[in-house]
Amino acid sequence: MKRYLFPIAIIVGGFGLAGVLLATGPTLVSKPAKILAPLVRVNTITLQQVQLGADTHGSVSPRTESEVVPEVAGRVIHVNPHFVSGGFFKVGDELLRIDPLDSEVALEQARANLARAESDLANASKDASRQDDLVKRKLVSAAAQDNARNRLRIADATLRQARAQLSRAERDLSRTRIIAPYDGRVRSERVDIGQFVSRGTAIASIYAIDYAEVRMPIHDEELAYLNLPMGPEPMPASTGAEVTLSARFAGAEHQWQAQVVRTEGELDPRTRMITVVARIDRPYQMVGDKPPLAVGLFVDARIHGKFADNIAVIPRAALRQNDQVAVVDENNRLQFQDVTILRMINDQVYVSAGLNNGDRLCISALDNALQGMSVRTQIENPIENPTESQVGPS
Repeated sequence: MKRYLFPIAIIVGGFGLAGVLLATGPTLVSKPAKILAPLVRVNTITLQQVQLGADTHGSVSPRTESEVVPEVAGRVIHVNPHFVSGGFFKVGDELLRIDPLDSEVALEQARANLARAESDLANASKDASRQDDLVKRKLVSAAAQDNARNRLRIADATLRQARAQLSRAERDLSRTRIIAPYDGRVRSERVDIGQFVSRGTAIASIYAIDYAEVRMPIHDEELAYLNLPMGPEPMPASTGAEVTLSARFAGAEHQWQAQVVRTEGELDPRTRMITVVARIDRPYQMVGDKPPLAVGLFVDARIHGKFADNIAVIPRAALRQNDQVAVVDENNRLQFQDVTILRMINDQVYVSAGLNNGDRLCISALDNALQGMSVRTQIENPIENPTESQVGPS
């Protein structure tokens, strides 16, 4: 019997000890769960002045391009060493000389014909005067006077014809030398010494290098941000919109400055694009390490346009439905505000109304965000390099 009482005593003692522990342990006090406000990233708004513009592209082309066409036929006896593909020349340079022998012979013949015509006219004039005198004295008939006057008219016409032939012969002789009409460069040539060239056959293609042009298509909506007159008045080169051209050339990125000089007259009805033409003075002039702006180079272009004040530049991610943004007030609560959008470019939105200096703009994506909801904030740097040209705070 005793051997059964010992285990029972151990069990009873265990329950007693557990009761003592429960009676003397700490008391748990229930507390309500603490709701943690969401953490959002915010930008501090700074209103600034920006210069609007349009991004486009185009290829560099010469402002003037000509075909070299001989106006007289003959054999080539001299070619300028620079009159080769890619060669440069200056206005007044002799590009090509054709054998002048035939033209010199024609000139001498024209001079001889002119001398004979002058002599014939002098004789016809004297004869007409003599016949007039004889008619007055009634020594000859009126028919003889008429014949003398007719010979005078024929001699006068022959003299005019001889003078015209002399002028043409002198002109043909001068055309045996092909002179450069402007500072330019040879695109291609198809002539050499000893070759016979024909009148009216193109032998070379040249273009001017005093300035080049870039034709740039832009959408018609972009015209609202640019100072581009569309009327018939010509645009002075000094007042045209500035254009920054950029291209990768010779393994590096380079920029050139140009100016808008005109817009082409028609709007493409299919693409709603209009072509703007910019001019670059002296494209082949070397400035430091900057390479020349070669004809045919493809360039990106930035047309600088109008200035706009009190603009807030915000990321596109901060824009919500119905042109609204979320602003965190001084009590760290979300407030939804309507904004006026000036334009959107890539990932940037330009807001012209609805935001003030110092506003804390929420740029985090929040699901089920509510007006007046409490948030915690983390400051992030605003956009420092907007797509448009940033001039400074307004």
